[in-house]
Amino acid sequence: MPSVADEDNREWQRERDRLMGERRACMDRIVKKLRTQGVWNGLDERVRRQLREGTLRRIDGELLAPMLQAALVVELDRVETMQSRLKEWERRQAELTPAAAGRIEQLMQLRGIGVVGARQMTLRLFWRTFDNRRQIGACTGLVGMPYDSGTMRQDQGISKLGDPRLRAVLIELAWMWLRHQPDSAIAQWFAARTQGQGKRGKRIMIVAVARRLVITLWRYLVHGQMPQGGKLKTAAAA
Repeated sequence: MPSVADEDNREWQRERDRLMGERRACMDRIVKKLRTQGVWNGLDERVRRQLREGTLRRIDGELLAPMLQAALVVELDRVETMQSRLKEWERRQAELTPAAAGRIEQLMQLRGIGVVGARQMTLRLFWRTFDNRRQIGACTGLVGMPYDSGTMRQDQGISKLGDPRLRAVLIELAWMWLRHQPDSAIAQWFAARTQGQGKRGKRIMIVAVARRLVITLWRYLVHGQMPQGGKLKTAAAA
């Protein structure tokens, strides 16, 4: 069970996810409605200004219908409200506990890991205490689930247990790690295993990279073991 402080830290990430989701939903509704009118520019600054002024035109050159115009302005108000709340909420990151802030800072020292990735890894996963690497793999859902009936054994892919958003972050971090840490043992292992393979083979193997990476990061945080072949950011990059 998480402590009171750990649970409070996790609430910061949950609320940020909710605000991001609400803003994204409002923006998606505006963009989809505009596309039905032949407006394909998305929600850039020009479209926002013309919506406010009531001068945005359909593909045939006519102004938007009055009810649609009013509905889009209401949605735009929601978007800007969510953006304002999100900025305010981001500033509250400074209220995280020193332990969580320290783990975020420690992860950010590695090349290929920025503030968003470090923050999500800390608040979604590394508030937990693990005894070994198998527990980490099971918690993230990145371990294999083979079917074994005694007469037939078949690989059924990974378990996909736990937080799907955490797995998405790990996959993204794995790609970033390969890009920014090409001399690391993980990147060299990936290059050797995918030599001669196409994009599909690399997409499959990136799951194994993510599993190895999260175990490596756990050892880095808990035991102070620098990832083999890994490099820290320079002072300018940090």
